[in-house]
Amino acid sequence: MSEAGAGVLGLFGGTFDPLHVAHLRLGLEARETLGLAEVRFIPAGTPALRDAPHSAAAHRLAMVERTLADMPGFSVDATEVLNTENKAGPSYTVETLERQRRLHGPARPLVLLLGADAFARLEAWHRWRELFELAHIAVATRPGHELKAGVGGEALDREFAARRGEAADLAHSPAGRIVCFAITALEISASEIRRRLAQGLSARYLVPDAVLDYIDSHQLYRTSHGH
Repeated sequence: MSEAGAGVLGLFGGTFDPLHVAHLRLGLEARETLGLAEVRFIPAGTPALRDAPHSAAAHRLAMVERTLADMPGFSVDATEVLNTENKAGPSYTVETLERQRRLHGPARPLVLLLGADAFARLEAWHRWRELFELAHIAVATRPGHELKAGVGGEALDREFAARRGEAADLAHSPAGRIVCFAITALEISASEIRRRLAQGLSARYLVPDAVLDYIDSHQLYRTSHGH
């Protein structure tokens, strides 16, 4: 099957420090709501606009790989992590999308999955306007908190108004639309999970079993390791 005929591909980047069940729900609900053939998780190497991750990139990648190994419709892309190991400097989403576009060709629809908070800060991202040339953007919102005009700065608001579309639009062009989709509101954060682990509390049912096993076996996020 050619990439153009392989269906709409969702791209979900993040530090995943650690991967938790709200990440998995977002990926699953994006597949269902947006009609995605697959969601590809892309662990960040060195994020440009966030504090340095608490766990090394190799650990974060391993947690994602182990969790998704037996989950149909999910896959992992290790490129950002591998690139970080080979060069200095931050990981930029626009460069990740350029690599994905080269990999999948000009015709396959690509959809960058973002949370509403990340989308609101999009104007601070490196070469942010070029994102729309490379992929669609799907913004996950909580029920009752639909995005409206004024979500970002003036430039982003203009893009949002001009590019706003529906899920059905994604399959008909390779890039350029902004689509919103509501997800189940799960108040789970990686920072709260790290805090619990540092205090010796359990993170069971907040993270997948494979992640919990990996954290335990490598003693990640414990106070004795400075986390």
